Amino acid sequence: MLLRLIEDFLRRTGMPWTKFGRIVAHDPRLVGDMRNGRSPRPDLATRIENYINTYPEMPHAL
Repeated sequence: MLLRLIEDFLRRTGMPWTKFGRIVAHDPRLVGDMRNGRSPRPDLATRIENYINTYPEMPHAL
């Protein structure tokens, strides 16, 4: 479910997955690792959700 939220966010914003990981977790491989089965700890999952929910929407986003 969290990965789907991230993928939707990346698609909406056009943000590269490596940039997202770097911003949220200081780990550019975060999303790639999650695509391969990595599960983030609860505190990181909360940080990811908070980042996505507070990210200002871009005017050209779908």
